[in-house]
Amino acid sequence: MVRTRRLGRALGRVIGRALGREDRHDSDDVPQRRRPTAFARRQREAAPIAKDEPVVAGDVHAQGAETGHDREVFPGGSRDPLVLTEYDDHVAVIVWNGEEHPELKLSSYDKKVHKFGKPTPEIEGLVAATVLSPLIACSVDTGDRGLISAFVEQWHKETSSFYLPVGELTITLDDVASLLHLPIIGAFHTFEPLHVDEVVLMLVELLEVSREEARAETTQCHGAYVRLSWLRDIYQRRCQAGHWTAVARAYLLHLLGCTLFANKSATHIHVVFLDTLCDLS
Repeated sequence: MVRTRRLGRALGRVIGRALGREDRHDSDDVPQRRRPTAFARRQREAAPIAKDEPVVAGDVHAQGAETGHDREVFPGGSRDPLVLTEYDDHVAVIVWNGEEHPELKLSSYDKKVHKFGKPTPEIEGLVAATVLSPLIACSVDTGDRGLISAFVEQWHKETSSFYLPVGELTITLDDVASLLHLPIIGAFHTFEPLHVDEVVLMLVELLEVSREEARAETTQCHGAYVRLSWLRDIYQRRCQAGHWTAVARAYLLHLLGCTLFANKSATHIHVVFLDTLCDLS
């Protein structure tokens, strides 16, 4: 925005002199009342808030708390402990303090996805209808630990953002559409927690396995999970039986477990995601 107030006054004085009348109020000897800028108003409004200092327990939180916002509450990190509430347990604190931390373990699902390859022709239509087919080719096999470690150390789950030297970076739905080629239309889906008994019932109904087999799998996985290798076995058996809807669900759940909903186990997927595959139409 360009300020034109002084230019307007100067033009007014020139025109006034030309007409033979000079406004005394526009004289340079008379102090002008300046309208407060938006920045000045924000400063006055924020002044009372700045006096209130957050009281947070813990040695890490206490650093800089005595001086309010003048110093960083966390070493080299956030100034407001109310935003990044779990920063004291973040790997960035360990890095900042120069402490040793376990080497980052990298797990690539690229080989697991390629074990399936493209879906069998009988279920290509069902898989394509879910618009999840681009995930088949989106896995990246990388061994650059430095690059991935840098992103891990800058990621904060409280805000789902990366805090980089150049500023804050958030993954948006537009990024999802651009990188994974997935549509970002439709309603959000909320996953509800499942009891193990509900998991067993879901596996029986949607993957057409016996109750005993479903119970044995959840027991081996210690909860509401199934192994990716188990899903590959179910896929082969349902193909032999010609149960194509169950085949498509097993294929898609395995695909989700290797891409969107991969976890640190690198071998399991939560059965709750099978809920989205009830109606493949």
